[in-house]
Amino acid sequence: MKLASRMSRLGTESAFEVLAKAKALEAAGTPVIHLEIGEPDFDTPAHIAEAARAALERGMTHYVPAPGIPELRTAVAAALARDGRMETTPDRVIVTPGAKPIMFFAILALCEEGDEVLYPDPGFPMYASIAAFAGATPVPVPLREENGFTVDPDELASLVTPRTKLLILNSPHNPCGSALDRAQVEAIAEIAIKNDLTVLSDEVYWALRYGGEHHSVLDVPGMAERTILLDGWSKTYAMTGWRLGYGVFPPALVEPVSRLVINSVSCTSAFSQHAAIAALEGPMDEVDRMRAAFAERADLVVDGLNAITGVTCVRPGGAFYAFPNITGLGLSEGELADRLLREAGVAVLPGTAFGEYGKGYLRFSYANSNDNIKAALGAFADLAAEVARA
Repeated sequence: MKLASRMSRLGTESAFEVLAKAKALEAAGTPVIHLEIGEPDFDTPAHIAEAARAALERGMTHYVPAPGIPELRTAVAAALARDGRMETTPDRVIVTPGAKPIMFFAILALCEEGDEVLYPDPGFPMYASIAAFAGATPVPVPLREENGFTVDPDELASLVTPRTKLLILNSPHNPCGSALDRAQVEAIAEIAIKNDLTVLSDEVYWALRYGGEHHSVLDVPGMAERTILLDGWSKTYAMTGWRLGYGVFPPALVEPVSRLVINSVSCTSAFSQHAAIAALEGPMDEVDRMRAAFAERADLVVDGLNAITGVTCVRPGGAFYAFPNITGLGLSEGELADRLLREAGVAVLPGTAFGEYGKGYLRFSYANSNDNIKAALGAFADLAAEVARA
């Protein structure tokens, strides 16, 4: 059976591949500490799960409007205003099964062959994958350690061409844990406006910022008309398995994206949308507790990594990822990640899983307990010492 040529342009997400290898080792009796998968290790808050149960009992198991139920779209707009993120109207909100469809639909609706999509590298691998699948040309925007793994506006400006159609931003950032500051978002917004670019601002980790205030291009006047906000419930409310995401679109994109929803998934499950309302309108105590735990773990993992000879690590400002530089160990990121799994029972990702500029780095997801993080750091230190002796 011959596949369509477009399938050769569609990548994958290495975290799930490494997870499968780690699970196979566990099934064979080898203990593994999971620092590869990017999901909170907390349970969904009880009031959210209860709202889903109540919705099921009320018979909320049928089709609903493709862009989302009106009550949820209204709740999203209200929450964005309450949190000082943006002023918008419910008709611009589209709810999807997870946040990835927002990426897919935005790129499919906007980009065609010959268009260029600027995306962060290292960065979430789906950005380049989806852009290439749609026939556009993905153009990496390097995130360099000397710049705190954030976008350098001058370098970004140098990459813009007459073919550039879309700029993708992610802050707080996966895999580096970095976050843009006010001056950077203002400079980036100026570039977008000057070059008439649409921006896809991936802010799924916005609530997990512990290095200061959250900053977005949406803070800049005029940017709401050219920015797609991508967010969801997975990271903020520990709801990865619920598959709930949303986008806030410029008015001209709402109807085309709604058509893409209808043609692909019809709608997002009805009862889960009522759980999403409960998340937005309910207490934030569990979110605050989770954020505080991640901030504590950030200190733990960064201090532990920097104590290993041959390893250095910048402190992240959000999300739950550390991105250590391992060039001092003399091993490639792929070889080191493989040996950490096979010899030390620690599952991490090589930096190149996130693009060519991830060469020389690993990604540690510290969405795990303090005890497991300490054990993983100890195992890494032992392996590093063994490498140094070899």
